[in-house]
Amino acid sequence: MTLDDLRVFVAVCEAGNLSAVARDLSCSQSAVSQHVRRLERETGLVLLERRPRGVVPTGAGQVLRRAAADGLSGLDAALRLLDDLRRGVGGTVRVATGATTVRHFMAGGVVAFRDRHPEVALQFATAGSSRRCLEAVRSHAADLAWVTLGPPLDGVEQRASCELPWVLAVRTGDPLASRESIALDDLAEIRHIELPEHSTSRVHLEMRLERHGVRLASTASVADWDTALLLAELGLGHAILPALPGWGDGSGDVRLIPVPDLPPLTAGWAARDWDALSPLAVEFAETVVDRLSPR
Repeated sequence: MTLDDLRVFVAVCEAGNLSAVARDLSCSQSAVSQHVRRLERETGLVLLERRPRGVVPTGAGQVLRRAAADGLSGLDAALRLLDDLRRGVGGTVRVATGATTVRHFMAGGVVAFRDRHPEVALQFATAGSSRRCLEAVRSHAADLAWVTLGPPLDGVEQRASCELPWVLAVRTGDPLASRESIALDDLAEIRHIELPEHSTSRVHLEMRLERHGVRLASTASVADWDTALLLAELGLGHAILPALPGWGDGSGDVRLIPVPDLPPLTAGWAARDWDALSPLAVEFAETVVDRLSPR
């Protein structure tokens, strides 16, 4: 049993597919299978159940996956620390973020943390959705991820940090711009700018509207919240958005009107195991929350 065997096995369990892991590792599917078979020989147990569309860990496989993932996470952290010592730097904190996360949620925290720890390397990896940020944490590609909290994900801890009420972004000359708030029924008439496909915010919004029987007519789609706000400001449609720190009540040619009947989104941090994070990663996460910009 080698570290490579365990790394490949964990990757297979998380991907649910041998060929996908083979592509990621630039090797053959046969080579991936050999790692798994070696573990099964040494444990004397079947670790993976083959299904028509992939594989899933058996009960024994789940036990090994959890233990291996925890052990590999600690080993990877130790290796990064040793590399920092070799290079003479004070440590590294790896953060997976969405496209607009650093601007709206982390700016104050990043500056405060950097002032206290100028020697620490901060590595930011942009992912297109909260789901991808969570996967980065689960696959050990990031220590922390700032996400819109959603359903529990095996192998990841999520911690709520703030609530984001929903608003309707409209151009100031729009007939809706004079409203103090917007009812759900009023949303059926808007020219909707769609949020990023498969994003947690879009799923949350569509589920709530569907329960209320509201269907939206879309005129545009975007990859991030800031672009949706800009298109609304340009008069290309209306955007239903979580009110982000720093947006206030809108500015220039856009108004942000509360939609009180939509439950707010919850945003916060995710990590594989909060207690296993380095002290620097914990301090960074806490500093960001402490310095969240008021709306």
